[in-house]
Amino acid sequence: MKSLQELTRPNIWALKPYSSARDEYSGKTASVFLDANENPYNAPNNRYPDPLQKELKALIAPVKKVKPEQIFLGNGSDEAIDLLFRAFCRPGIDNVVAIHPTYGMYQVCADINDVEYRKVLLDEKFQFKAEDLLRASDENTKLIFLCSPNNPTGNNLDAKEIITLLREFQGIVIVDEAYIDFSTQPSFIGILDEYPNLVILQTFSKAWGCAAIRLGMAFASPDIIGIFSKIKYPYNINLLTQQEALRMMQRHYEVQRWISTLLEERARLMQAFTQLPCCKKVFPTDANFFLTRVSNAKAIYDYLVDQGIIVRNRSNITRCEDCLRITVGTRPENDALLEALRKYTE
Repeated sequence: MKSLQELTRPNIWALKPYSSARDEYSGKTASVFLDANENPYNAPNNRYPDPLQKELKALIAPVKKVKPEQIFLGNGSDEAIDLLFRAFCRPGIDNVVAIHPTYGMYQVCADINDVEYRKVLLDEKFQFKAEDLLRASDENTKLIFLCSPNNPTGNNLDAKEIITLLREFQGIVIVDEAYIDFSTQPSFIGILDEYPNLVILQTFSKAWGCAAIRLGMAFASPDIIGIFSKIKYPYNINLLTQQEALRMMQRHYEVQRWISTLLEERARLMQAFTQLPCCKKVFPTDANFFLTRVSNAKAIYDYLVDQGIIVRNRSNITRCEDCLRITVGTRPENDALLEALRKYTE
């Protein structure tokens, strides 16, 4: 791996970050705050939130088995994705490599930041070879994006190929684990200390049931987290989000029950799909969704919309022709979907 300074945009490496009032104050006994031009009324929402989310990170760290200084919290995982481009990719010069198909925000962020986005097509089993991604890279490739379990395909990527990338790629490898809580494959967090070029993305939106609060997590070396913290907006995680996340951390065991229930429903729903006349194939999955190839994805999607049931039509994506992506819902929701599809006629 190149040094972090070599990978970082020179202006970012030299950047002196904005210093907020709460950054400068580290005491715990003050009761009068006249430093940040806040309104003294309407507590607690009148005060700026902790810019580094220290209390929340202290609770996340033991659950994820990392140090607080290895955690970045963002406005959804999308903030961390965007920061990766802003920190490491020179617009119009550098490029990134990613598997395809995968989560669409990687390319959106590349386009916004004027960074070339190079796609490497997955094979028929939705897997990749490290050598293909390395072949697609050059001296200006700063980032490689992987999503495992992958979206929209649902499968885990080959862990051995990911390790090969971490060992051989000279830049930063991002493993997006938004769906890892539903997977049989362990998180790459367990090897975070072995690879300084590894960035892992996770989220509160899926297993934790908190999509509405928009809280994403990035795990990396303290040096990379330091760069993220230097260029993020000063108060990127609002107080209400921090408070709700703190409450959710106390419900960790309830979240595990949700996951178990969803995995049971996933198995039931996938088995039922194999019996539907319109279903041609159900692909293996390690996420809280699965991909299914059907007889006519557009017609079935439109039919389900008319029934008040929304799924995702992924037919416009390479290797996903005539495929629908089905999120696992509650048992009544899943039953409503199955009932509608059993009544569907071509």
